[in-house]
Amino acid sequence: MRFKSLFLLAFLAASPAIAEDAHEQAHPPAMAWSFAGPFGHYDRAQLQRGFQVYKEVCSACHSLELLSYRNLSQHGGPEIPEAQVKAIAAEIMVPSLDDTGQPNEIAAKPSDRFRKPFPNAIAAAAANGGKAPPDLSVMAKARGYERGFPLFVMDAFTGKNTTLGPDYIHALLTGYREAPAGTEILPGLHYNEYFPGYLIGMAPPLSGDGQVQYQDGSPQTVDQYAKDVSAFLMWAAEPKLEERKRIGFQVMVFLLLFAGLLYFTKKKVWSGLH
Repeated sequence: MRFKSLFLLAFLAASPAIAEDAHEQAHPPAMAWSFAGPFGHYDRAQLQRGFQVYKEVCSACHSLELLSYRNLSQHGGPEIPEAQVKAIAAEIMVPSLDDTGQPNEIAAKPSDRFRKPFPNAIAAAAANGGKAPPDLSVMAKARGYERGFPLFVMDAFTGKNTTLGPDYIHALLTGYREAPAGTEILPGLHYNEYFPGYLIGMAPPLSGDGQVQYQDGSPQTVDQYAKDVSAFLMWAAEPKLEERKRIGFQVMVFLLLFAGLLYFTKKKVWSGLH
């Protein structure tokens, strides 16, 4: 009888954990990215489309403080022509000082950082329900999800760990749903099945198909917009990804050749003793 009581207590103690597991946060679906894997690379056309989505949709609330306009033309990035980058920067007015030291605004130069949508964090919070929208410069590296053992070990070799952030961003942008029956939604919050806690203050930024007009014939759908801007934010967070992978491959080739040379040198040096 005592054994049965202990078993019942153990089961009751485990019940909350069982219930919690049943409502565990959904993992973002794995996407196919051109930059995944040890030999992955950025898709230039996709990065350009992603910048367009950021410019027309995301830049109204989110900043990219670590990027300059000239980064858009650098090798390994969107590679937008320099003349076009100058035109993009010239559309933006940035704070400056005139000859008398009085504040004014002038057209941005390619060397200027992306302009923030709000003058300061207090103004950003006041315009967005009390919480300032986060900067997106490194969002693709700062966000992700747990894969658990042994998957996270395998991810380091397959390159999957590089795509966890973009997977999450894509899922978040496309994860807005009607709240389940009985779920209390406070004013200003929205139900998103991939956001921790399910309730997010950001309204769906991608309102529907056709919101952004692509010029290259790519599908103008919410899913495609989410993919493109996720790839762009991945480049913003790691602009040297292609260079890192290329150098890593060269180092591995060198180490293999060096190991072979050491092996044959050892055989030559110790051949007399064998």
